[in-house]
Amino acid sequence: MIDGSFMLIVNTIKNKNQIVIILLKMYIEMIEIFEEKKILSIQDLSCYGQCSLTVALPIISAFGIETAVLPSAVLSTHTSGFIDYTFRDLTDDFPSIQEHWEKEDIYFDAIYTGYIGSIKQLDYIKEIIKSRLKPEGKVFVDPAMADYGEFYNDFDQNFADKMGELCKVGDYILPNTTEACYLLHKPWKSEFTKDEMIDIADGLTEFTKKYVILKGDTNKENKLGTIILDKDEPFSVNVVYNDKIDYLTHGTGDVFASVFVGASVLGNSPEVSAKIAGEFTKKSIEETIKYPTHTYGVKFESVIPEIGDLLKKYGSNEN
Repeated sequence: MIDGSFMLIVNTIKNKNQIVIILLKMYIEMIEIFEEKKILSIQDLSCYGQCSLTVALPIISAFGIETAVLPSAVLSTHTSGFIDYTFRDLTDDFPSIQEHWEKEDIYFDAIYTGYIGSIKQLDYIKEIIKSRLKPEGKVFVDPAMADYGEFYNDFDQNFADKMGELCKVGDYILPNTTEACYLLHKPWKSEFTKDEMIDIADGLTEFTKKYVILKGDTNKENKLGTIILDKDEPFSVNVVYNDKIDYLTHGTGDVFASVFVGASVLGNSPEVSAKIAGEFTKKSIEETIKYPTHTYGVKFESVIPEIGDLLKKYGSNEN
């Protein structure tokens, strides 16, 4: 049955071409609303240790988003706290994977990068983004290479400079303060003032197409802040705070980034996505603390069922 109000609109339009244009616009809008979202996550696969793809795949999928993966490398464990781990670089597989996807006409609504296995991969990833990202798609770059003032194993300033080039194709970059300082060639320290954090975020606008999501603001007592800066609105700086938990463990950045990506792709603002990501990460840390011997990662799995509640409380699910 055709809605009466719709027929009234049609009858008031004498130009048939106008009717066709209106119908086409409505059709396109409906496709955009109901089309399923697909994300490609490019980062390492650590077989053991709750990080990178073993975090991104379950978390983003829990948002109801189809998540494809491209492992940058396969490791027996992650590189923090383990020794003699195995590492298989998958750089040489990237071109053939891209070629196959092109033949199959596979495209993605978003591409999210994390821990990258080699400098050479950074150029390949830029080609994959150029080839396989939909015209209105978004790129999220988590420059996962350092923390607590030091590079991860096998990374150096040369890698950071090349990572900066990848960041420049990102619509969102999500560095911690250590990664930000390496990108900017600035000295790192454990505490930055609020003005220093804003200066760092402002400097990072050189490395993004749109948003800087800078993690690690500690200027509010018992809170951990995320600074959000839109380079198109340089005088608009927002800080999203979550309760701070004094507990250090590997993988919290991957958890935060994965939740942020999932919430963003569902249509939430950077501020809302950061709030949801911060709350999820905090809850995951609280869960981890319950298990004193669990020192190699974040026990996020039992918090996944709360994603729906966090979306209802802080954001929306427009798509």
